[in-house]
Amino acid sequence: MPLEGAARIVSELTSRGYNAEREAVTRIASTEDPAATLERVLEALPDDALVVRSEHVDPDLEDATEPASDGGRTAEQTGSTAEHAPVSTGGDSAPSSPNDGGSPVETKGVGEGRGNAGSDRSADPLQRSIEIVGDMTGESTGTGEYGDFVSVFRDRLERLGSKLRGRVNHRPATAVQSMPGGSEAAMVGLVNDVRSTASGHWLIELEDATGTFPWLVMKDREYADLVDELLYDEVLAMEGTLADDSGIAFVDSMYFPDVPRTHEPSTADRHVQAALISDVHVGSQEFMGEAWNRFADWLHTPEAQHVEYLLIAGDMVEGVGVYPNQDEELDIVDIYEQYEAFNERLKRVPGDLEVVMIPGNHDAVRLAEPQPGFDEELREIMSAHDPRIVSNPSTVTLEGVSILMYHGVSLDEVIAELPEEKANYDEPHRAMYQLLKKRHVAPQFGGHTRLAPEEKDYLIMEDVPDIFHTGHVHKLGFGKYHNVLAINSGCWQAQTDFQRSVNIDPDAGFAPIVDLDTLDVTVQKFS
Repeated sequence: MPLEGAARIVSELTSRGYNAEREAVTRIASTEDPAATLERVLEALPDDALVVRSEHVDPDLEDATEPASDGGRTAEQTGSTAEHAPVSTGGDSAPSSPNDGGSPVETKGVGEGRGNAGSDRSADPLQRSIEIVGDMTGESTGTGEYGDFVSVFRDRLERLGSKLRGRVNHRPATAVQSMPGGSEAAMVGLVNDVRSTASGHWLIELEDATGTFPWLVMKDREYADLVDELLYDEVLAMEGTLADDSGIAFVDSMYFPDVPRTHEPSTADRHVQAALISDVHVGSQEFMGEAWNRFADWLHTPEAQHVEYLLIAGDMVEGVGVYPNQDEELDIVDIYEQYEAFNERLKRVPGDLEVVMIPGNHDAVRLAEPQPGFDEELREIMSAHDPRIVSNPSTVTLEGVSILMYHGVSLDEVIAELPEEKANYDEPHRAMYQLLKKRHVAPQFGGHTRLAPEEKDYLIMEDVPDIFHTGHVHKLGFGKYHNVLAINSGCWQAQTDFQRSVNIDPDAGFAPIVDLDTLDVTVQKFS
């Protein structure tokens, strides 16, 4: 059958609201009467099917009495498999059953979806652009020596301090110590210590390259509640008045590096969308394979034709030995087989998507952050659709929209350290607001978050992102902080026994979809 015959099959499927794998179209086109074959395949198709696959066509070919024509060989003759990229039909009609996982979750702040009109996502790939910043894969130089720790903290103080020095008339710690009592003073430094006094005030010790100096925050001042937000090792600026003996300063104001309130995010020049997901956890007994399949099928539908990017923020697999007795909850016990199974799942999404992935704490990379991208052996395993694999964290710019991807281990620490109204698991985006305020994804050293000292601090938010994307805590939440869209994307794993023991009730089977031209969010549910 001539090539345009395959195109006619795709057109016919589109008119009936279906998509199809490329191999399924090839097999139908290879028969002597493709039109009759198509009718038989559609008649036998399950009611809930969204995509015509090879396995839907094979029974009809086995029953057929006529051999395939010379113009179109079967998959067995060509050696091709269902790994081929599916055909994205991009028609105007889409299945509407809510049980198919195609209906958005109505959530506060969710943007309204657009219509199905328009061309296929692959119509003009030249419009796409991806830039990666901050990928430290292959750049790790840390040895764990004392000098590495000194280097990373000096780099942090210099770079984040530069965002504060223009706001205060700062002096080094040694210079503040030598100023006369009663003088106005200001300092930029790392939080070295925070403790309460017997009178209920707060004593904060700041450290810079010259030494340390104590600052007293009075409990009745209007900004005293900001002390509850402080983490060790974050960068602050303080202004105040020196005591008579110059041994301490009384704080009048406190500044964080923060996102400027005047920040205006960039947007794409056309209507294009990105799916932001994380925490797939293939290999776990609780991996939600059917929900993932519904998500992958939905990506083939006209409703998803504008989704051209898929960003996965870590934990592709469940891993091995991550927590006590994890082996009892594993469906796949070999780590390499887990990644092979993940790659098979990845094959189900459209082949014309641009895929970007970073590792997480369950993945087979070092636990200490920043985490380099996967090694070559794992990259070869996870080769479906040629994904871009970068470090955790990294900034990915899609058509001018910058997205800071960070797996999110430090969110546990932020939620544990800060008051519930400022950071909690039910609203994970609020904890993300704190990281944006501090302009650092994991400021506290020596706590639960493992940090690797390098020559520079790769965890700083040097530039303000347009979108901040995390995972890890298995909770769905999103909102805007000073016009930065913060999204924690939930997971694809039902509650495990371990999660139940620590009272984690996951939001599983959700896919936040971001309109890059407006930064509106629609949440698709597939569980």
